[in-house]
Amino acid sequence: MTTTNTTPLGLIDADGLLTDDERVLRDTVADFAARELTPNIAGWYSDGTLPVAGLAPKLGDLGVLGMHLEGYGCTGATATEYGLACMEIEAVDSGLRSLVSVQGSLAMFAIHHWGSEEQKEHYLPGMAAGTTVGCFGLTEPDAGSDPANMRTRAVRDGDDWILTGTKMWITNAPVADVAVIWARTDEGYAGFIVDTATEGVSTPEITRKLSLRASVTGEIVLDNCRVPDARRLPHVSSLRGPLTCLNEARYGIIFGALGSARDALATTLDYVSTRQVFGSPLSSFQLTQAKLADMAVELDKSFLLALQLGRLKDAGTLAPHQVSVGKLNSTRIALEITRECRTLLGASGVTLEYSPLRHANNLESVLTYEGTAEMHQLTIGQALTGQQAFRNRS
Repeated sequence: MTTTNTTPLGLIDADGLLTDDERVLRDTVADFAARELTPNIAGWYSDGTLPVAGLAPKLGDLGVLGMHLEGYGCTGATATEYGLACMEIEAVDSGLRSLVSVQGSLAMFAIHHWGSEEQKEHYLPGMAAGTTVGCFGLTEPDAGSDPANMRTRAVRDGDDWILTGTKMWITNAPVADVAVIWARTDEGYAGFIVDTATEGVSTPEITRKLSLRASVTGEIVLDNCRVPDARRLPHVSSLRGPLTCLNEARYGIIFGALGSARDALATTLDYVSTRQVFGSPLSSFQLTQAKLADMAVELDKSFLLALQLGRLKDAGTLAPHQVSVGKLNSTRIALEITRECRTLLGASGVTLEYSPLRHANNLESVLTYEGTAEMHQLTIGQALTGQQAFRNRS
């Protein structure tokens, strides 16, 4: 008996769950990715760089920078549409989705959600167009999962603030025009929009990475940097500010990580159908098909979860612990799938000619950034038990 080949998501007719508008947007982003991104990604990854200045305006023209925000040049797409766009971009590479996420869900969202009207009008149109590149300074060398322990300080000096501290592992920092910086103050915590050309600001690049190589990563060093009070985000004075932004970025990862898994599985399906072993295609062996079936089922279940969370976000009812459910699941499943795909490619799988191991290397970072797997487990555990276990109790 012969059957017609189908795609992994085709097993459950995933397209039938999407609206016409969602399919059109997804296909538009996929076409752009195939044309502008896929032909170059192996070279960017190998070189350990990304031409952000050239790519950002193209992504702006595509409408994906801050696409889920309203006004100020943003397209006002739905949360589900934004998730599908993240999936198509991360199907090429996690570093590219990180560029989009940091620009839109962190830097732009912070200004859109917590900024003044003047700040929004000044910064957001250029960021939506990709002519202004932003970054988000929260993580520090000794304050990753525990942002309350940040050491960056902002001290009031007349109509200005003096910022001192160091941020680490900041996507886009070395090429950013503006940075949203979070700092401790005498009153709590505050966010500041800092032009990176300001005296006292430096953004050295972090190199020799084994993961997210097609992404520009750096530090932000603030040495008595003077920032006017007009650049302080006026509508937040607590950690609620950065944590709200992080939930926006985590949401995009829920869909995005599955793009990496989907591409790895599609690549592997193509490979095993032509690779001859003992006179037959590798795809004809039972153990191969068992692996492919298991991976496809896990991808399909994860997509259904992501889509449900997208519907909840569009309805305005998505809770932080639900974001943790999605981020924890998508990153773990995607990492397992990409690693398994590499095994089916054998020695070919360790080259840049094929995507699975590149995706797996990237997902090692995606698993831990925007909240480690352990932090999301504790968030889910708190929702289940009502008990907060983030800090050891003595």
